[in-house]
Amino acid sequence: MAKLTEYKDMTPRAKAVVEGIAKGRNVDPARINNVWKALARHPAVMERFAEQMSVVMAPGKLDALTKELIYLAVSVTNQCDYCIASHGAMAARKGMTPEMHEEFMAVVLAAQQGNKIAGAYRVPVDAAFEEE
Repeated sequence: MAKLTEYKDMTPRAKAVVEGIAKGRNVDPARINNVWKALARHPAVMERFAEQMSVVMAPGKLDALTKELIYLAVSVTNQCDYCIASHGAMAARKGMTPEMHEEFMAVVLAAQQGNKIAGAYRVPVDAAFEEE
């Protein structure tokens, strides 16, 4: 299990990342999520991940809830308990209802099965689906 570094014990480089995230979320840096406490021991990785997350989760053509649902779907597929919990909570804060979650899970689980069937049977891609 990763060793967590509390904000007060982080290096200045790690604190700078946490402070940026905390400011964006309007939270106390000492209450930052455990993933950042784990990454604090690896500030270069922490900085790259924080930058990537700020870019991909920023406002764009996809709304915030859709982005959280995509992240959640990948997390379910990859069986990442931490990400399922954190992005499930974020999706709920951004409007996912229990009924939406039920429907979402049905789609994710059906997609997983469909992927496994297509892969197991080595189904070739239809010409109509190929890029031109």
